[in-house]
Amino acid sequence: MQLLILLVVIVGIVAIGQLAKVYELSSRLSGRREEEITHADTRMNANLWLVFMVGFFASVIYLYVAYGDYAPPPASEHGVALDWLMSFNIWIITAVFFLVNFLLFGFAYKYAYDKNRKATFFPHDNRLELIWTVIPSIVLAVIIIYGLQTWNAMTGDASAEALKVEVYSKQFDWTARYPGKDGEFGQSNYNLITPMNPLGIITSEGVEDAMAEIEQQIATLENDLAMEKGLLLAERARLAASIATDDHGHGDHGHDDHGHDDHADHGDDDHADHDHGHDDHADHDHGHGTSDWKAVMEERIAEIDHILAHNADQLLILTDAQIEAKQDKVKRLMRHRQRIAELESFSFESGLNSFDSGRDDQVVKGEFHLPVGEEVEFVFRSRDVIHSAFMPHFRAQMNTVPGVPTRFKMTPTITTDSMRVILDDPDFNYVLLCNKVCGAAHFNMKMDVIIESREEYEAWLEQQDAFLVDEGAPSAPENEPAPSADVVIEGGEMAMIH
Repeated sequence: MQLLILLVVIVGIVAIGQLAKVYELSSRLSGRREEEITHADTRMNANLWLVFMVGFFASVIYLYVAYGDYAPPPASEHGVALDWLMSFNIWIITAVFFLVNFLLFGFAYKYAYDKNRKATFFPHDNRLELIWTVIPSIVLAVIIIYGLQTWNAMTGDASAEALKVEVYSKQFDWTARYPGKDGEFGQSNYNLITPMNPLGIITSEGVEDAMAEIEQQIATLENDLAMEKGLLLAERARLAASIATDDHGHGDHGHDDHGHDDHADHGDDDHADHDHGHDDHADHDHGHGTSDWKAVMEERIAEIDHILAHNADQLLILTDAQIEAKQDKVKRLMRHRQRIAELESFSFESGLNSFDSGRDDQVVKGEFHLPVGEEVEFVFRSRDVIHSAFMPHFRAQMNTVPGVPTRFKMTPTITTDSMRVILDDPDFNYVLLCNKVCGAAHFNMKMDVIIESREEYEAWLEQQDAFLVDEGAPSAPENEPAPSADVVIEGGEMAMIH
């Protein structure tokens, strides 16, 4: 079949070439040059322009009728205004489209080539310049002013009674958070993010646990470095060399009981190049005698010899890259520890401490619920890259930017069940999507939004667990396995917290 199609295409191309040759030969036989165009040719082309214009306009009108009302009805108050704004723009664009194309095809018909007519030289006309400058300016001003009014109404401050919901994005899912009974979102910080705390909500217990885990990780890494055989041998060699240098440099000076100050002359110069890796050595010329320092170094050498002789099974042999990686990780953990230590709480007007306000926050995944007819203020945050929170049925979209909370308000007007009836689709659900290509699994970023009555919403919210359950509160269902480990993000790496 494919071969047959290929043959037909080839034969068609050959036929067109032969027809072109026939036309060329007929022109030569008639004594007419190829570039000469007859009156009949120009009139036929002019009429074909009109035919094409009618067909073109008819196809556009058909597409408007067949697909013009493709979007489902808006399910939010501002969605109605937004649809009006879009329709207003579409009608202006449609009017300009038909006007411009009518003039284009009409002029092609009216001013078809006529060898007996001479074109008029018409370089400039102020009235035309004024018309096609002022009229578009007025139309654009109307569109911009109307658009700004609609946008300001959509993004203005929410009322004090508005329900607050935080929508948190990361590659590649969404998390929603409700502020709990205290009405305040808890502070959050990326340094406290774990699988059990995906938003990094700050609590006193969380800070203490994170600090304890970081201390444990630092101690483990430092112990690995302290038991690395190559580092121990290098340290021993440096200490031995330093003792030999001290013995050579001081000889018979400064070690008798005659009170001479000869030792002072050997102060910094004799010891400036010593690199023992011990902070005590820095005090060598500030009150510590050479004998005391030599004893400290000899004691450290003996300690290293003991480790090499009796703790061989605990010794590690690491490459330079592994050593460097562990040392770098210790530095990152120390910075991480410092950032957590610098976290500060504050008090809300009610007197509630910000470290306590997150204890009753309710964090949900998979779907979140909203009451119909009530204003909702969304707070959008992102962990990693720019995402875009898009809820098409509510005509709502807002970028989620790392480190910069963004906001949007809306009032849902149609429940999920009602929209299912309107669309005649029993499986319909409102959705939250990501409208930015944020990575390989961008397609996975979808979360259902359920719009229901106030009573249904409160019943659902009552079933959601608080972030940090106080002692004496009901425990988690038995069929839910307890987490075995948390993860702390530290400078781009993940460390397990058992």
